Amino acid sequence: MNKQKIDQIFTRLAANDPHPKTELQFTNEFTLLVAVVLSAQATDVGVNKATKALFAKADSPRKMLALGEAGLKNYIKTIGLFNGKAKNIMALSKKLLEEFGGKIPHTREALQTLPGVGRKTANVWLNCARGEPTIAVDTHVFRVANRLGLCKTKTPKTTEIALENSIPAKWKSHVHHWLVLHGRYVCKARKPECPRCILRELCEYKAKTAT
Repeated sequence: MNKQKIDQIFTRLAANDPHPKTELQFTNEFTLLVAVVLSAQATDVGVNKATKALFAKADSPRKMLALGEAGLKNYIKTIGLFNGKAKNIMALSKKLLEEFGGKIPHTREALQTLPGVGRKTANVWLNCARGEPTIAVDTHVFRVANRLGLCKTKTPKTTEIALENSIPAKWKSHVHHWLVLHGRYVCKARKPECPRCILRELCEYKAKTAT
């Protein structure tokens, strides 16, 4: 896709939502990281329901460890894969205290040394917490980017690289959230709502819905 068309797409998305933000609820850098870890293969709505009470009780690595794995599970048992996530959150809390002075590291490489934190989670955290122009590729970003024609890719990693290489710097800080929110509410997986899509005539998706 040429640069002019890319600019048209993001100009429209920016006009519609100038300052897109994560829908995960958090109180500080630590709770943001926990929320993102919990959001893997789960909805933001579901995570927010569970973490409201959790973060009131444990909003730091030390408090999370004091809560204990069993205590944490009681808060997050409604979230998919909660057993593994609880184990990872306990382990990352311990590592943060022992190796990072209780603070969240500010590089992707260091973040990825934390249990339960992969490249996507690190990119989301860096974007939301630090405002860095990272592009985290989840199912929404992968789907929307390929439908629009921003890339033609088969994996999240190649999608991230393609978007990094093609999208002008002025858009990058918000690319992740624009594509996530567009995928969540308009360009849905099973039945995209093409008639009300602000990008309809710019989109290369061939199976557009009529109603």
